[in-house]
Amino acid sequence: MSTTASSDWRRVDKRPGQAFRIDDESGFYLMGVGRIQTLAGWQRATQSPVVITVTKASNPGTILMEITFYEDKNFLGRSYECASDCADMHSHVSRCNSARVESGCWVLYEKPNYAGYQYVLPRGEYPEYQRWMGYNDSVHSCRSFSSHPSGGAHLMKIYERPDFQGQATECSEDCDSVQERYRRRDIASCHVVGGYWTLYEHPEYRGRQYFMRPGEYRKSNDWGAACSTVGSFRRVTDF
Repeated sequence: MSTTASSDWRRVDKRPGQAFRIDDESGFYLMGVGRIQTLAGWQRATQSPVVITVTKASNPGTILMEITFYEDKNFLGRSYECASDCADMHSHVSRCNSARVESGCWVLYEKPNYAGYQYVLPRGEYPEYQRWMGYNDSVHSCRSFSSHPSGGAHLMKIYERPDFQGQATECSEDCDSVQERYRRRDIASCHVVGGYWTLYEHPEYRGRQYFMRPGEYRKSNDWGAACSTVGSFRRVTDF
């Protein structure tokens, strides 16, 4: 990450295969590939001297993911701005009591190396860890997901037995109670055909969370659960 004054904006060049995001206090601008010729090239509303920040994206044409972690509640204390997966956050923050998700969907993990409790955070503000239904202020790794993975509608097939055996049900909408809707409490295996989903241990989107990306899950251990009990599930839609 580098900074430059707006008076020196002509030095902000693009290189093949890179995308840049430019930030100032009025917002951000995602740049396409090429040289910036005028301030209007990123549709700035003003030419007044301000400090801007240039951030390089890993893939051209993709929206940058961004989350800020705070050690204290209400976005106070030591903070860490993160724009990519991080397997161990201990050198940046020792705890996490609040967070802001600027873009993308983020999965936070209680322990390093993507282990422990999972918390799925769509875009938004979380002034205390209870807002993401955290069990404590321990967050030590995170992963980001930037957009709808399949380009189509959300679709998930759930099965009453492991290895896709038994009765199969196709789901395309949120479900606040698996027991009430499907007359059972277990999802023994699952095939996520499209979209990202979150499974919850209890009804009404409570309890332990399990982030589900497209793929086949032959048993509950495949999505990190100790048993097949699922109380509710819903789609991840806000990036």
